[in-house]
Amino acid sequence: GVMYRKGEGVPQDDAEAARWFRRAGEQGVAKAQFELGLMYDMGDGVPQDDAEAARWYGMAGEQGHANAQYNLGLMYEHGEGVPQDDADAARWFRTAAEQGHANAQVRLGVMYRKGEGVPQDDAEAARWFGQAAEQGLAEAQLKLGVAYCDGEGVPQDSEEAVRWYRLAAEQGYANAQVRLGLMYHMGEGVPQDSEDAVRWCRLAAEQGLAEAQWGLGVMYSNGDGVPQDHAEAVRWYRLAAEQGLAFAQYN
Repeated sequence: GVMYRKGEGVPQDDAEAARWFRRAGEQGVAKAQFELGLMYDMGDGVPQDDAEAARWYGMAGEQGHANAQYNLGLMYEHGEGVPQDDADAARWFRTAAEQGHANAQVRLGVMYRKGEGVPQDDAEAARWFGQAAEQGLAEAQLKLGVAYCDGEGVPQDSEEAVRWYRLAAEQGYANAQVRLGLMYHMGEGVPQDSEDAVRWCRLAAEQGLAEAQWGLGVMYSNGDGVPQDHAEAVRWYRLAAEQGLAFAQYN
């Protein structure tokens, strides 16, 4: 099945891959059950079918397959192929998270932060974000940085916030880059440095993040960290405004 899926040693053929995965999955092989669930999820080699995807993910998940558990959690979270159920989503995310699945740890942290499917608990949210962040997941590093910046579930600590923002920003994560830029702009957790603020905001703006484009427009308009340039300010405002950002439209 894997060889047909990848086209290694045989012509690439998703339908043939699915046929072999099914034969193994029906004998209880968790990896095959997961792969078949993924194929139904994506509509590769079989008709797209969320309910069938959830069924195969569930079989693999019950055997402890972490990726299947995570994917099934997503399906319960969004009500795809199964009834929407935050408690079941959290349950499946937890089973994967406890195996060290970083994306599941983030999703479980988000559910604790929002109180969806579990009691609202900022400290528990930060704990799960921390576990994923230590594995290098940029989204988790950003969320842990936000927790330290706002003092939610952890002591407020701007320097610690900057540390986590930087780790995510250096991976190219635009939302972390703009937050790091703002910390430099305000001098929170780092010495105030308008040029570094511009540098980080520009990296995010060039990835299309409207908030960063607006911020860069403000910097060009005011001459903060860059020479004042109203034409350049207009260019960045327009990019953000066309994405629907009201402040940029106003400016």
